[in-house]
Amino acid sequence: MSIKFNPENLTFKLDTCSTSYVIQVNRYGYLMHNYYGALVSDDALEYLNFAQRHSSHFPRVEMENKEIPFFSKSVHRMEYSTNGCGDFRASALSILRENGTADTDIKYVSHKIYAGKPAIEGQPATYAADDEATTLEITCIDSVSLAEVTLFYTVFENLAAMTRHAIVKNTSDKVMNIQRVLSACVDFHDARDMDFIHLYGSWSKERRFERMPLIHGAQSVASKMGCSSHMHNPFIALASHDATEDFGDVYGFNLVYTGNFLASADMDPDGGARVLIGINPEGFNWRLEPGEYFVAPEAVMVYSNAGLGGMSRTFHKLYRNNLCRGEWKNKRRPILVNNWEATYFNFDEEKLFDIAKTASELGIEMLVMDDGWFGDRNSDRSALGDWFVNEEKLKGGLGKLVERVNGIGLKFGIWFEPEMVSRDSELFRAHPDWAIQTPGRPMSIARHQYVLDMARADVRDYLFDCIKKVMDSANIAYIKWDFNRSLTEVGSATVGAERQSEVFHRYVLGLYELLERLLTAYPHLLLEGCASGGGRFDPAWLYYSPQFWTSDDTDAIERLEIQYGTSMCYPTSAVGAHVSACPNHQTARISPLKTRGNVAMAGTFGYELDLTKLTDEEKEIVKAQCDEYRKYYDVINYGELYRLISPWKDRTRCAWSYVSEDKREALVTYVVMRSSIYDLHYIRLKGLDPEKRYLCEQTGVVLSGDTLMNAGLCLHERLRDFDSSVYHFTAID
Repeated sequence: MSIKFNPENLTFKLDTCSTSYVIQVNRYGYLMHNYYGALVSDDALEYLNFAQRHSSHFPRVEMENKEIPFFSKSVHRMEYSTNGCGDFRASALSILRENGTADTDIKYVSHKIYAGKPAIEGQPATYAADDEATTLEITCIDSVSLAEVTLFYTVFENLAAMTRHAIVKNTSDKVMNIQRVLSACVDFHDARDMDFIHLYGSWSKERRFERMPLIHGAQSVASKMGCSSHMHNPFIALASHDATEDFGDVYGFNLVYTGNFLASADMDPDGGARVLIGINPEGFNWRLEPGEYFVAPEAVMVYSNAGLGGMSRTFHKLYRNNLCRGEWKNKRRPILVNNWEATYFNFDEEKLFDIAKTASELGIEMLVMDDGWFGDRNSDRSALGDWFVNEEKLKGGLGKLVERVNGIGLKFGIWFEPEMVSRDSELFRAHPDWAIQTPGRPMSIARHQYVLDMARADVRDYLFDCIKKVMDSANIAYIKWDFNRSLTEVGSATVGAERQSEVFHRYVLGLYELLERLLTAYPHLLLEGCASGGGRFDPAWLYYSPQFWTSDDTDAIERLEIQYGTSMCYPTSAVGAHVSACPNHQTARISPLKTRGNVAMAGTFGYELDLTKLTDEEKEIVKAQCDEYRKYYDVINYGELYRLISPWKDRTRCAWSYVSEDKREALVTYVVMRSSIYDLHYIRLKGLDPEKRYLCEQTGVVLSGDTLMNAGLCLHERLRDFDSSVYHFTAID
């Protein structure tokens, strides 16, 4: 097994194909963190957890005699930190007792090791067969509060990945309140040569890459918006100063959660650092009655000594194979056209059918009807929650339109925003209490809408019944599930005052329940997530929808940075990317249709424009793009991604490639962001077999893998601003 317990030194050693993680129970019963990194042979690594004696300001466990080594919870590397009993660093766990004190102290009780991976009750998580993974459960107890804490660790034997989460159970006869319960805590012995990496942004500017030296004190990213947010992604990494795309140590952390989160790295005066990731403690409190338990969401941890690229490719494989589920996990997804940027709210069934008819002639495979098809919805000011077809727009109803679209060979998809309600809607007039709100405080409005209380079963039942009625009325193959504002004045009429701090999390659990219910009822449905673009692009959503709308910014040049940052931990198969019209409706930038297609092919390919307005020449380009995407689909979606030239480093050009698992095929994309008069364009490829020879489809040139990776390519093209090229290589025998 890849997890072993040594009873002689009370050590747990967790191994993947290339990493080791070592935990030890010390003489006082505390769990100590001894090592995380590249694969090692030994488990006796307690010498790494040595610490010099500190001043009296760092409390120590009372020593029986001078021969016993010094031990202080604020100095040594702890496996799962607790609050108030001598560890002054940030805590993973803090429990408020009935007497009003919040000191928490857990010690080892027992453990279990078994093949496979358990599901997490009511929450998304990675999964594995018994021969893919091994799980360790360590049970600890706070002997005073009687809080029982079970720590879960799963290692994936063929990937450099492991997952963690925790369950806290009240085994006492008194009420307790969880104030903090992070999913993972990792103490690094020496972080003085490490950088802190995260993905920041805003609406239409999501997941921009930022890297800075780790400093003494805390560096953190978080959300308290009720979703993982545009501002920060629930991902951080620590990387050695010298780490590049291809070399150096990188530790990646990602939370499988779509609500409020915290991810932090805190370097202490000794140069060590503590990484924490989990539910944001701000505004959080969970009341546990005797016998109740709380399940924290899953955290994913990846270590790579092959730089950022190695880390990313591990995340990609794990999420493609062990997080995404269902029929569309590995099935080729249809090329679609979405009518939003083509028509906005101004459409009827004839306009949609005209777009569909043109799409069918160009090789596009699905029409998606976006916002504006329901209730009295002709702008964003009304009708959210009134999920019945507006037959003034769609004369004859939805079924008739879908039949016509299906009749010319296209699938049909539809847009919903189930979690929201318009102030001007039949639903809000009938059930104003269904909106999230707190007594006596005005309700904030955003995009003319409020947020429904997903913690309420009656709200979820209403939404499911509405969606089901629409789904059953027509042959709908796809749903785009949107979410266009954050949560404010968060309260629920269904819980008492003592549980209002649970509503953020209860909302997320209610959302998961509704999504699971929908997919169970419609197992063939292709679901795409959206939150004003990429405001919820997190691992939790990939458990329900294998793809997510990456950003509302569809400008190809802007998308370079957005999609590059997204690729840090999310696979190409999850990246919703479309070709839009020019000038772009947000940036007003004009870029070639060829480049817009090449950039969109680095994702789940589609179009976001009025196809009926294309010229004959443009239609031929679209036909060729659709054929190209189908031809290269497997290498794009299942190949390994190599980032070749970074758009935020070079600022003038960007390049990436996909290499098939057997290294017999590669696809390279090169984009010029800003040209100069005498530009020469070079690219060095990565990930090829150095001993194979590769034919370039576009040039007819044959070169060996080592030549392509070491000498590289010189592009014999005159490329100007926003031009791009694609090169396809196949191994020849």
